[in-house]
Amino acid sequence: MSEIQLKEAVDTLKQTGVRITPQRHAILEYLIQSMSHPTADDIYKALEGKFPNMSVATVYNNLRVFKEVGLVKELTYGDSSSRFDFVTTEHYHVICEDCGKIVDFHYPGLDEVEHLASHVTGFKVNNHRMEIYGTCSDCSTKKEH
Repeated sequence: MSEIQLKEAVDTLKQTGVRITPQRHAILEYLIQSMSHPTADDIYKALEGKFPNMSVATVYNNLRVFKEVGLVKELTYGDSSSRFDFVTTEHYHVICEDCGKIVDFHYPGLDEVEHLASHVTGFKVNNHRMEIYGTCSDCSTKKEH
């Protein structure tokens, strides 16, 4: 995990007037080190031993605060639980249709798609989202055996 990322995230929160509680710090730390795009429930389960008085609502409230200041993106896919991604750079996601695993995928060439969409349609484009679906290597291996 990057201590620099954690320090920068804490500084961002302080600059926006958000108090740094031990729970906030732990949730942020978990998000930064987790590459699994966890749900609020995943985060709660991972931290409940360390913070027995923390509730799932506390986790959701903190994720909302992080989202408002731009540290976290909420990923919603269909009717499954929202997953949360610590924002480092613009990237896309490859999602396993079997187990739900989400992996980051960087592809800068798609940035021009917003410009093209704006040009062709006349829309003022704010952002875009792309997901790629398939079967992860773990699930592929299981199917072969």
